[in-house]
Parts: sequence; C-alpha cells; structure tokens
Amino acid sequence: MKLANLADRPVVVREDRALDIADASKGAIEPRLEVLADLSLQDELRTLAERAAEADWREFDPRELGRVAKPYKAIGVALNYRAHAEESNLPVPDEPSVFAKFASSVVGPYDAIVVEPQYDKVDYEAELVVVMGRTGKNISQADAWSYVAGVTAGQDISDRKEQWRKPINQFTLPKSYDTFSPIGPYLVTLDEFEDPDDIEVAGWVDDLEVQRGRTSDLIFSVPELIAWLSKRVTFEPGDLIFTGTPAGCGVRRTPRLYLTEGKVLRTEVTGVGTMVNPVIAG
Repeated sequence: MKLANLADRPVVVREDRALDIADASKGAIEPRLEVLADLSLQDELRTLAERAAEADWREFDPRELGRVAKPYKAIGVALNYRAHAEESNLPVPDEPSVFAKFASSVVGPYDAIVVEPQYDKVDYEAELVVVMGRTGKNISQADAWSYVAGVTAGQDISDRKEQWRKPINQFTLPKSYDTFSPIGPYLVTLDEFEDPDDIEVAGWVDDLEVQRGRTSDLIFSVPELIAWLSKRVTFEPGDLIFTGTPAGCGVRRTPRLYLTEGKVLRTEVTGVGTMVNPVIAG
C-alpha cells in the first residue's frame, strides 16, 4: 500500500489517483498526518481502498505532496554503507554511530532546500528512511520490521563546514537546518517489497548521477538498527530513521560538489518514488 500527504490530507495512492482517507471513512478517521504512520490503521485503510468506488479515486498533482510523517524524533546513522566507509578511508564500525536531526528540518518531497550564501559546503546524502509505526522499547531484531509503518526516500543534507568546525566535530546542528531533511514522496508499506532488506537508493544533482547503492550493503541492517537503538530510546509512531547514505557524497568527489542556488537535487528509492528538491538561497 502506498500512502501520502496530499495537500495536508492523508490519502491512499493507486497509480496516479488518490483516495482521501477521511472522506472514504466518512469521518471515522480524522484527516491528520499522524494517520499515515499508525500501523494499527493499516488493515482498515486497505479495506477502505478495496471498497472505494472508482469515482472516489481522484487524479492529483504530485507537487501537492507533502512530508509523509510528523516525527517526534528523527535519528540519522553515520557511515552505514560499506562503500561509503571505503571512500571515506574509515574502518567499518563495530556499532552504529548516530545523531539527531531536528524534527523542524523535515519537509516534503518537492519543497525547496534553502542554502544561504554563507553556507558554501552544503552536501547531499540520499537515504532510505524508515518510518516507525508503533511504540516500542527493547525490540528484538526478529520483531523489528513489525514495528515499521513503511519506508520512504530522504535526504540528509549537511553543512560540512559547520560539521567539522574545530575544536569539536558536531553532526546534529549542521544536519538540522530548516529544510535539511526532505522526505517522500510516498510512505510505502513493507508488503510492497520483495525484500525490504535490499532496496535501491540513488541520487542526482541536476543531470549528474552522484549516488547509487542498495540497502543490502548496509553495515547495520534496519532490524539491527532498530534493535540497537530501542535499547536506548523508546520509538513512537512517526519517528524516523535515516539509515545512511551510499558512496558518492559531494565532499568525497573530485572536484568536490556542493549544493548551491539553482541546482536541483533528485532522490529515488526504488518502490517508493522520486523526490525533486530545488536549491534556493532563501
């Protein structure tokens, strides 16, 4: 099942048409963004979609799609692709390294990324983003996927100058500026994937393909991340995990490639769809 936020209303999507969830349920389900990440509603949403009349499915403009989750917290994972570790000349970590991304940085799949002129080393990181679907603590690897509402595409935009400013490197703030965490365009449930542990992620800056990888190359798989993280934090519906980025970040390219006004960042997760985020100066 493919879910979306269409003009601030939760919908089920089928090809190029959308079913308004609140209307289809005759108001039993409120038109709140939180509906999309609520695992307890997914059976009901499937039933609504199966029973809906053709006239209830309406064409829509993808540009009206917004962020697919309203997280209480968003967690990023650093250095979680083997190829990215290799290009960074860093050893494969024994445990995940994580950072926070402020919820205020989360925007939609077609929203602009604001890069003010003083930030001249802003980088891109195409990622698979996991959307949690129910509350959980001390979740086992075996049960981890059962806590997931679905997956989406995301970008972990990063101000490298601030990230590596001396004397102490920091991750959370330079990855959390307003607009630095676009997600979307759809939240796709796990039954839509042949293997949720092997999903392709790709990214382009303008017409240049800069990243391509598969989540089977993750150092720590999604179930491993959920199990490890949930020993320390309680997950809630709508929480996000940015699972890491493949090789090809701008800071690792020769010459280096950073996001500046006028560029367009495109991010594709197979089975989810494509985000298109223009870069503006604000």
